[in-house]
Amino acid sequence: MTMKRMGWIFLMTGLFSIVVLMAAFPGAALQSAIRGLSIWWDVLFPSLFPFFVISEVLLGFGVVHLIGTLLDPLMKPLFRIPGSGGFVAAMGYVSGYPVGAKLTAKLWEQKMVNRDEGERLVAFTTSSDPIFLIGAVSIGFFHNPQIGLILALAHYGGGFLVGLLMRFHGRKNNTVSDHSTDLAKGSRLKVAIHAMHHAREADGRDFGTLLRQAVQSSLQLIIVVGGLVVFFSVFLELWTRAGAIPALNQIVSALLSLVGVPEQLSTALVGGLFEVTLGARYAGEAGDVIPLAYKAAVAAFILSWGGLSVHAQIASILNATDLRYLPFMIARLIHGVVAATAVLLFWNPIMGETITTQAISAVSYLSSSGYNHIMAVFCILLGILISLTLLMEVFILLRRKFRNFPR
Repeated sequence: MTMKRMGWIFLMTGLFSIVVLMAAFPGAALQSAIRGLSIWWDVLFPSLFPFFVISEVLLGFGVVHLIGTLLDPLMKPLFRIPGSGGFVAAMGYVSGYPVGAKLTAKLWEQKMVNRDEGERLVAFTTSSDPIFLIGAVSIGFFHNPQIGLILALAHYGGGFLVGLLMRFHGRKNNTVSDHSTDLAKGSRLKVAIHAMHHAREADGRDFGTLLRQAVQSSLQLIIVVGGLVVFFSVFLELWTRAGAIPALNQIVSALLSLVGVPEQLSTALVGGLFEVTLGARYAGEAGDVIPLAYKAAVAAFILSWGGLSVHAQIASILNATDLRYLPFMIARLIHGVVAATAVLLFWNPIMGETITTQAISAVSYLSSSGYNHIMAVFCILLGILISLTLLMEVFILLRRKFRNFPR
């Protein structure tokens, strides 16, 4: 029996069990669905949808080609991907999963990356956004802003290391040909501007059409994300009622005891296996007798793994391309192990022997953390970038008209 057939049988069995359990626990199914819908509406929709639309508009303006040409000397030697991957990495790390996968799929559609390059790119650009990591997890769940520093270093540093490791993935000489103009004709900045202009001409859509289609495609994707969050919320609650999750907790507890990690963290790991928000919350709310370093290490693993809910979102995006899911899953597992190990190794040098826990309201973590100011600055920079793009387009068009003006 092939792995694909076994996976299909397992999926159908799981779906059938959900139908049976929904009939057995209708009240729990309804409440968990409402809880998942609340997470999507209150957190995911306002935080992800603007970035989906902005990224679509920037792609249409050719900004990816501009940044790609500028970053090509850095991205190719380090990660064996075109310079356009730098734009994907920046947007992915700032806005969180699944933006990196969405933009990678767009680059694949435009033939700017091939399968191997796309798999390398999506493997290390899928990460948690800074607001969720530092605001929600560190302050909202752990009630300790100092945890954010080591979580960020472990999570984003681990992602960079995964990118370096993924450069060995795929065939050695399988790369997309360079679309940029020969640099001998001018400086890299000039070549990058011309590459952006040619991409804008090739796109051909006016701003109104571009914005409308960006909103439409972004709405479709965010609805898929919301549906998956609701489904896994119901799935996790019903399997908990059926006793499957407690049994899995016991297995994970036995594995944790073998590596010297407190068994009480098994609930957080099992929850994070399915849904990242739930697992991170369980890690932060674990007993006070558990060393804080171990709780932070488990949270780092959960954030880097992403949860099967995020994996399902990525798989649904990659399904429209020829990019495979298995390299992504392996990279997420490596990222989780690297991030958790980094927290334990660098805990004392970075955090010190003991740190104080500050009681901070989970409701006001955004206003108290100051990261809303960081996101405001980032949005302003995006606005400046779009404005500069429009000005350059106007400048190029005026220059062409004056050249063709009869004398």
